[in-house]
Amino acid sequence: MLLLLLRRGHSCRNPSFPYLTFFSTNSQSRPSESIPSLVAQRRWSDPRLGELLSSCSAPIRVSAILTELRDDPRSAFLFFIWAGRQPGFQHTVESHCIAAHILFMGRMYLQSQQVLRDLVVSHGALRDFSGLFEALKSAAKACGNTRHGVFDALFGVLMNLGFLEEAHEMFYRMRGFRIFPKIRSCNELLSRLAKSRRGELAKKLFDDMLLSEHMHPTVFTYNIMIGFLCKEGDLKVAMELFVRMKEMGCLPDLVTYNTLIDGHGKYGELEDAERLLMEMRQAGCEPDVITYNALVNSFCKYEQLHKAFGYLSEMKRNDVRPNVVTFSTFIDAFCKMGMMQAAAKFFVDMRVRGLVPNEFTYTCLIDGNCKAGNLKEALLLVDEMVREGVELNVVTYTALVDGLCEEGKVVEAEEVFRAMGNAGVAANQLIYTALIHGHFKNKNTGRAMDLITEIKEKGMKPDLSLYSTIIWGHCSQGKMDEAKVLVDEMIESGLEPNHFIYTNLIDAYFKAGKASEALSLLYKMVESGNPLTVVTYCALVDGLCKEGSVREASYHFDKMREVGLHPNVLAYTALIDGLCKNDCLDEAMKLFEEMVGKGMAPDRVVYTSLIDGNLKQGKLTEAFSLKNKMEENGLEFDLHVYTSLIWGFCKNGQMEEARNLFTDMINNGIIPDDAVYNCLISNYSKLGNIEEVLELQNDMRRRGMIHSSCGEVSVPGGPT
Repeated sequence: MLLLLLRRGHSCRNPSFPYLTFFSTNSQSRPSESIPSLVAQRRWSDPRLGELLSSCSAPIRVSAILTELRDDPRSAFLFFIWAGRQPGFQHTVESHCIAAHILFMGRMYLQSQQVLRDLVVSHGALRDFSGLFEALKSAAKACGNTRHGVFDALFGVLMNLGFLEEAHEMFYRMRGFRIFPKIRSCNELLSRLAKSRRGELAKKLFDDMLLSEHMHPTVFTYNIMIGFLCKEGDLKVAMELFVRMKEMGCLPDLVTYNTLIDGHGKYGELEDAERLLMEMRQAGCEPDVITYNALVNSFCKYEQLHKAFGYLSEMKRNDVRPNVVTFSTFIDAFCKMGMMQAAAKFFVDMRVRGLVPNEFTYTCLIDGNCKAGNLKEALLLVDEMVREGVELNVVTYTALVDGLCEEGKVVEAEEVFRAMGNAGVAANQLIYTALIHGHFKNKNTGRAMDLITEIKEKGMKPDLSLYSTIIWGHCSQGKMDEAKVLVDEMIESGLEPNHFIYTNLIDAYFKAGKASEALSLLYKMVESGNPLTVVTYCALVDGLCKEGSVREASYHFDKMREVGLHPNVLAYTALIDGLCKNDCLDEAMKLFEEMVGKGMAPDRVVYTSLIDGNLKQGKLTEAFSLKNKMEENGLEFDLHVYTSLIWGFCKNGQMEEARNLFTDMINNGIIPDDAVYNCLISNYSKLGNIEEVLELQNDMRRRGMIHSSCGEVSVPGGPT
């Protein structure tokens, strides 16, 4: 039964009635026979048309007149539009449904869709979806429309408006009445469900399409579902579907193979991707530029550049021209691997070939140059982007802000951030995180906290990366209470600390002299399932060594190797330094030899620790041998190295060598401190060389280390 849904607030008290029943029982209420004639003549100002809409039964009468105009769909449409624009009148679901059927019967498909769209958008018809479907069925009967095109049109309107769940429901309602949408419409719904990540709905629709006797899925149907499964990483089911489509007699096309090759390649299944390429050729499908781009991208992603170059050569042999995507993929790979010269060469080559770099190409190069410390080159690329009319996106701005912050140029980074806002590009959490990191790194805590407030005011919920950055910022400044509050806050918001956060906290607690808190966090980190990384072990070994627990540090150093991790330079350095400070010189030297044997380059800290350790044990030969190795490796001496060596010479009574090294130290721009002067003065005093003592004291006085007003300075170890 077709129900008339009157407008809310209508002054008429009568209930809604089907217009057909109304007119069959109320003959005097039938519309004047002249009304359709007036409409056909476009006599919109005729008072009889105005009177039509002035009564309580106006919605019923409009539906009746529309029905009478079913053989003149253009007039019916104009009447529908005219009536809808009259003050105080609003079309009902019934009149919409009748108009849609009449227009569809008259092949006025766009106008029919327009009426259905108005019904869905303006009248809230989806609140009673069941009633809407029934009204559409009854209207079809009233108009004598035996075709089902209007149902398919509503199906399409729902999809175009984004009402995918409602379109999905309509599919099953139509099927329940043995009305079947066109396969093209079903494919469109399947595609939209897949793209909007409504996986369960997509799978259900696909399965029902396969099971339906009245629907015959095409290669497009299978391609949509295979594409969805590949993006979800469900390669096993995607391949099962691939096999099934062939068994059903549906031959895969170029899109099918490209989708599967790309899906397997992105997830590292490179052998399977190449196997699919071989099968593709055997099936008579020749690879196109999309196929090769998928392969190039996959092998570049997994750093198998020789394979990627192999496919680039194959493209040329098969006369498949590389496009912007091909070159940009190589440029991106080179940038990520720090091969900036190769990236620059490809950038030049693509332009020589007449290809125009896009925003992705420029962004890769800008980001790569920033990370390589080539900030000047990155800024030149930004200028070129602007000149060429290529718009900077948020990723480009983020790369630039991050690069400037890494160089300590936070003022310039702020200027870029403001320019982005002025250009109408919305800031995301990633660029905020980069800027906050830069301010914390440059000790601008106030501005960093202001940015955090700004993020919250914009309604952004901090993600794990942002929390990690803020916690790191507080840890780097020793503000452990603030860091702990943030950890509690993120846990309350449903986020769990990752290994990066735990490592920063452990390191900060050790540096704050709170070893028990650091170890407590370590146990919590293990219990939470977070893996201990090389960086975590470095913080642990360094913290334990500085705390004096060198044996426990050695245990964790060995444990790192047991779990398959390879200690890096920092781990070796921390343990060697700790062993030397705790008089475990033999173990330290053994680690040093192991470190060198693995091709690692010991830094200044390692040499300084070992030199100091050997000198304290009177092993001058070994100490000076290490000094020579430092020089051979191009490591410059710092204050600590000079201090240790001068102390060693003095202890061995080699005052001339100590004095020469002292002079060499000053000539190299290293300013001696009290410890160096006092060491020399003390030893010259013991030898009775007052002339050297006084000269050194005068030198200290010139440097402002002794004030004249303090009076005569006593000579350590000498007469007072």
